[in-house]
Amino acid sequence: MDIHQYLDQQRQRIDHYLEHSLPASLCDPEQLYESMRYSLLAGGKRVRPILTIATAQALSYDDDAMLPFAASLEFIHTYSLVHDDLPAMDDDDYRRGRLTNHKVYGDGMAILAGDALQTMAFGLCSQDAGPHSLTTSQQLQIIRELAFGSGHQGMVGGQVMDIQAENQEVELSHLQKIHAHKTGQLIRAAVRIGGIIGGASSTQLDNLTGYAEDIGLAFQIADDVLNMVGTREELGKDAGTDEKRGKQTYPSFFGVEGSKKLGEDCVERAMTRLESFDHQADPLRKIASYIIERRS
Repeated sequence: MDIHQYLDQQRQRIDHYLEHSLPASLCDPEQLYESMRYSLLAGGKRVRPILTIATAQALSYDDDAMLPFAASLEFIHTYSLVHDDLPAMDDDDYRRGRLTNHKVYGDGMAILAGDALQTMAFGLCSQDAGPHSLTTSQQLQIIRELAFGSGHQGMVGGQVMDIQAENQEVELSHLQKIHAHKTGQLIRAAVRIGGIIGGASSTQLDNLTGYAEDIGLAFQIADDVLNMVGTREELGKDAGTDEKRGKQTYPSFFGVEGSKKLGEDCVERAMTRLESFDHQADPLRKIASYIIERRS
């Protein structure tokens, strides 16, 4: 299969849903919706919602009823980026090749737009999607996964540890803990949500969880390497920002080539987690490789 064609198809599927799930910017309060749409519809790889779709497909499920749940991951991810870019956090000027949200709408509106995106994610997961809706039990499991992956024990907790580690000498084990939470837990949630949608057995869900943890680490390693060697045109934001902020990264410990090898090892482990799955899991296999080969 052509992974780039697959990613494009699923990205279009997600983008279409995102476009129609947000209120138009002409609705009140206009500037809030304009700010939300500015960041949510700014493009991006849509890796997290695509992982949800690909995981459900690996379990023979591919109904559009899963799109609200897949899209919820992008709502959460986008809110985190809007808040990450604020002066009180990473203080970035560019994101996805354009000015960051607070540079266009101001700090206050960016904070509120992020808040609204976050709460909409849980609204999407709790709505009735019609005759092909998931069961109430599945929806509750999904909401629990999303809250865990994005909250104090997941992404937010990792962001706190990341801020506290700036300009500090940290052990490799602590760096791994930061990234397992900041980046890994939301990727883990995306895959597990796809598993719940597809009706995974406990053994299948365990294997999918291990896969998600492996590619989550590979994703962060690739990000760290790209931050060092990528260009602003490739990244859609300024490069070299980790070093400027005094952040420890995987290249700090292993160098660029050593980090790339570590990422490849993660992908190999991820592949072994999928050995019991048939060809329907090929998109998951290809996504694992794509994560460390990407240039943005």
